[in-house]
Amino acid sequence: MILIFTALAVGSFAMVIVGYLAWSICRREPGNPCMVEVAGYIKEGTKAFIKRQYGTIAIFITLMLIPLSFFGWIVAVSFVFGATLSLLAAFIGLRVAVEANVRTAVAAESSPAEAFALAFSGGGVMGLSVVGLSLLGVGTLYLLCRNPTLIVGFGFGASLAALFAQLGGGIFTKAADIGADLVGKIEQRIPEDDPRNPAVIADLVGDNVGDCAGRGSDLFESISDDYITAIILGTLLLGHLGIKAAAFPLLLGATGILATIVGVFFMRTWRGTKPIITFNLGLLITALCCAFGALISCLLTIGDIRVFYAVTLGLVSSLAVGVAVQYYTGINGWVVGKVAESSERGAAINILTGLSYAFQSPFMPILFILGAIIFAYLITGGSLYGVLGANLGTDLAIGFIMSSDTFGPICDNALGIAKMSKNESSSESLEGLDSLGNTTKAYTKAFATASGTVSSIVIFATYGEMVKLYQVSQGVLNPIFMASLLLGATLPFVFSSLAIGAAAKTAYQMVDEVRRQFKEYPNIIEGKVKPNYARCVDMATKHALKRMMMPGFLAVASPVIVGLVLGKHALGAMLLGGLATSVLLSSTFTFGGGILDNAKKHVERKFWMRGTQAHEAAVVGDTVGDPLKDVAGPSLNIFMKLTNMTALLIAPLLLMI
Repeated sequence: MILIFTALAVGSFAMVIVGYLAWSICRREPGNPCMVEVAGYIKEGTKAFIKRQYGTIAIFITLMLIPLSFFGWIVAVSFVFGATLSLLAAFIGLRVAVEANVRTAVAAESSPAEAFALAFSGGGVMGLSVVGLSLLGVGTLYLLCRNPTLIVGFGFGASLAALFAQLGGGIFTKAADIGADLVGKIEQRIPEDDPRNPAVIADLVGDNVGDCAGRGSDLFESISDDYITAIILGTLLLGHLGIKAAAFPLLLGATGILATIVGVFFMRTWRGTKPIITFNLGLLITALCCAFGALISCLLTIGDIRVFYAVTLGLVSSLAVGVAVQYYTGINGWVVGKVAESSERGAAINILTGLSYAFQSPFMPILFILGAIIFAYLITGGSLYGVLGANLGTDLAIGFIMSSDTFGPICDNALGIAKMSKNESSSESLEGLDSLGNTTKAYTKAFATASGTVSSIVIFATYGEMVKLYQVSQGVLNPIFMASLLLGATLPFVFSSLAIGAAAKTAYQMVDEVRRQFKEYPNIIEGKVKPNYARCVDMATKHALKRMMMPGFLAVASPVIVGLVLGKHALGAMLLGGLATSVLLSSTFTFGGGILDNAKKHVERKFWMRGTQAHEAAVVGDTVGDPLKDVAGPSLNIFMKLTNMTALLIAPLLLMI
């Protein structure tokens, strides 16, 4: 029992550090009046979107309480608790991020190193909020219930809220980004983050609600699901250890939090090196602290050094994904260079070249993950708990990774604020930080896919243990099994179609709105009249929230219908099919979008051909890649976990059929 209380104390300590970081950021001066004005637009737009989005999600969660009440009031309460903490973690990080952006722009005037440290502190608020509240939520519920199956509702609620947060934020930000690029850059020939562009504020708001809030909810539900499945499997497989089996994942989470705190404060104080070197050093120090903490946790609870090896394999494989990220999406890398070069032949060749690399990109990350799973299984003597250990290992650095992800939009916003307020003195140093932010965001998306893959496998294994899914009735050639497998493989394509289509339709209306403002108020382009930023924000908000509902309904309804109509074995087949295609599509979209995005930046920074045919082709390619990497790709990570968590939730019902 003392071990669980220790873990909860560490979770509470994380929130104390969150408070300190937030205070240290907000007490700094927000800059000159022009910068404050631009930052105010971003803050108000973000506040308006989050208020309406959270209100919409609250309605859906309330409606879900009706069917969930069938499973008991504890499950229903844990569902609401999980959804609430997921949104709260994202909100805390988002709230501080919109304060850190303008202060980062101010800090960049005097010192790029100071701006780097400040932006990463802002990211640290999100990272520590995610891991701290997740540990506190799951640990507290377990102590109150002592029955791990009753807290599945917590993971289900966190996953459902995360899907809506990611979808809504992603649709919003990509609609604004596409509208700003196609009309502003190509049609009006004005640069990025130009105050004359009506969609520029919506674009900057979108960075916050998509990359900050959406990704924060995503990683919150990922680590929460892993805690819950680890406690359930630990109870089933290591029941002889008693409460120590439940304490192990929570104690691991606590060591990950402490390692994240060390990493964040290292980034705050380190000076004298390039930002990318500082980031890599911080990540390495965090990983070493995680490994040491994992060893202590294993010895205190499981007592099996082989589990520690499995955890280390998971940690190393999740970090190794960064190799693939650097190769495929590095702005100065070979792949991005080839796609940028292809832009000279037009938009079609740019897109085709980018997609050709996107389709091969899942191979390397999946090899890393599969290698970790297989070796973890073998070194633990063919134990499923070895795979579980590898899964928990992929979660250890989540706090630091999430901090680096939020660092990206903070720097992006800071650069936008500097450009819109004509502050050239800080723009140059912020360009470098923004470039690093693009790398860290790409790494986080790839990391989320890798971690989500192992998480989904473990959630599926937990479902199999609960419903005794040891063999398929009549074998795998059973037509029902085969049909369910193919159905599951098809669902991620349907989901992706809905997500990308929603972004395209909202972007279509954003393009029309930006064109309308330029046409009706020609003085905007001359800088004599301010555009109506609020109208673009409001329009993107309304349509993004309306169109995020159908993909979410598909994720929840499909496992329920298949499970109740065709049975637990058919549902297992559907989950396997969905897992396989979700992993491949998510990686393809994430890397493909990153390749096309950085190819555009490569053209702009290396060739200096803004306004040429090559630049236009690169911008068009970027607008195609954006919905892939920021809407469909990240949402698929949540989709595959949510379908599995839904199956886990209804497993007791399926056993009665």
